[in-house]
Amino acid sequence: MGTFRKVAKFLAMTLAVIAGLVILLFAYFNLPIKNTNQDAKLGITFSNKYASSIGVDWRENYIAMLDDLKIRKIRIPVYWDLVESKKGEYDFSEVDWQLQEAKKRNAEIILAVGQKTPRWPECNIPEWAMESPEIRKSNLLKFVNVTVERYKNESVIKNWQIENEPFLRFGICPAPDGSLLDSELAMVRRIDKTRKIIVTDSGELSLWVQAARRADIFGTTMYRTIWKEGIGYFEYPVGPRFFQFKNMLIKIFAGQDETIVIELQAEPWIGGSTTDGLLNEQFKSMNPGQLRDNVDYAQKVGFPEIYLWGVEWWYWLKTTQNHPELWDTARELYGTSSI
Repeated sequence: MGTFRKVAKFLAMTLAVIAGLVILLFAYFNLPIKNTNQDAKLGITFSNKYASSIGVDWRENYIAMLDDLKIRKIRIPVYWDLVESKKGEYDFSEVDWQLQEAKKRNAEIILAVGQKTPRWPECNIPEWAMESPEIRKSNLLKFVNVTVERYKNESVIKNWQIENEPFLRFGICPAPDGSLLDSELAMVRRIDKTRKIIVTDSGELSLWVQAARRADIFGTTMYRTIWKEGIGYFEYPVGPRFFQFKNMLIKIFAGQDETIVIELQAEPWIGGSTTDGLLNEQFKSMNPGQLRDNVDYAQKVGFPEIYLWGVEWWYWLKTTQNHPELWDTARELYGTSSI
């Protein structure tokens, strides 16, 4: 009994110490921050595929984003299933159009390429490539090669992004494959030795190290209010210091000195498809006040660039629901951003 009591006491003390450290760490994460990086440059992710799926004219959405909101930093996904719907037959016309319109306005583009690119279902793999893992992997490398070769001399492209959150198990996707990602990165670096490559990871659900050590620039997502089945709405209980702490970790363990916010929540997260929900439900997790708060939060983190997520939804609200408030708020935010 004496030995049992000693072991139990030791375990209890160990758990108490761990609990105390966790409490102290969360207290540190939530200490107030006075300094705000007002010079952080605001960008956007634009998905023609998503815009079409919610019933707006994606070209009109894109032009309004450029000419009304005056956005000049844009992340554009190249969707494999749209570009190569038939094996070996490539249609880059929609990507070409987006790049040329951006170029006319002296914008700069992050071109996201791979099997996993922004927006649900995350992985956008043509049906013909799903016959076997070997067919998928070999043809993915061909697709990435063709895409980068096509656009390597396009001056409007500032950076490549290879895959989207490749180590996060999220979406309708094959299992994470670090070896495949390494092959993609090596190939892109052989083709284009001038541009830095962005690799991304979840802001809240990852330690970042695997992605950061492979990246020239690391990109984190940043979500504040989400919806979880069985829980409902949930706000992440961490302040900006949480992201600063993780950034310190990748400097130490991955040698990574360049970090940006690649995806800041600027649209709702609800149960089910966003635009199928009632407007009141959508506005619970995103509204003009929340949008301003999220941008302020990201600016307090201090990273130099912040790419927002939700311009298609703002446009849908404005043009189909007679709710221009989010669009107008975004116009103000981008108007004060250092472009």
